[in-house]
Amino acid sequence: MKFTLEKMRTKHLDTVQYFLTTETENTCLNDFIGQEIQLNWTGVITCRTCQKRTKKSFGEGFCFSCFSTAAEASPCILHPELCEAHLGKGRDIEYELKNHNQPHYVYLAATDIVKVGVTRSTQIPTRWIDQGAGKAILLAEVPNRYLAGVIEVALKDFFADKTNWQNMLRNMQDETIDLIEEKWQVCDELPSDLAQYWLENDEILTFNYPVMNYPSKVQSMTFDKEACISGKLSGIRGQYLYFDDHKVINIRRHTGYEIEFNA
Repeated sequence: MKFTLEKMRTKHLDTVQYFLTTETENTCLNDFIGQEIQLNWTGVITCRTCQKRTKKSFGEGFCFSCFSTAAEASPCILHPELCEAHLGKGRDIEYELKNHNQPHYVYLAATDIVKVGVTRSTQIPTRWIDQGAGKAILLAEVPNRYLAGVIEVALKDFFADKTNWQNMLRNMQDETIDLIEEKWQVCDELPSDLAQYWLENDEILTFNYPVMNYPSKVQSMTFDKEACISGKLSGIRGQYLYFDDHKVINIRRHTGYEIEFNA
């Protein structure tokens, strides 16, 4: 089948379920683990915002113009402390109000180490699955993206804010990590005006990914270098597909690429 890639849809079950989405169907990729698959890029890239063809993709699926101007690519996507939606400002104020001037969570997620991050309340637990987190816990709930970013910045002295994708894909997780202990150790580090948003809820969500065997090393592939990617699908974690020769491909990174999928 031929379709344009977007990030894989997921379901949080005992084992995370992954789906390739087309205009007419959702294909469960878990069903193909252990089988030979082939992904052929047709050479076509479509901008996720304006739907125009582009020779090169920027920032997970944008043409250069939209990457520079679209609300979906605003600087506050990566740096929420820069968000101005609560002030009625932004690249597209309607989009900003709908997506950023809404309740957000600050959380801790464990991959190889403990990471602090923020996400909209509607993206739990999707955000953690997309990151390939082994487990996660909520820290605070705030009314907008800006405040979530302020809390995240305040905690960067204690936690990383980026996932080491190679260690995540190798399952190099420190099993001694206690997220509840980590959470409450930093509670008193927040100023009083931010501490009011702290959550008492200590529920930990855990994630089991459909991976046959974790590799000792990984090699990333892109369609820009290999138009045809094939091999035995050995697992899925985060937004990555594993192949049996230690190679991986980030599906989300190729948003907008038209491919033919064969199995």
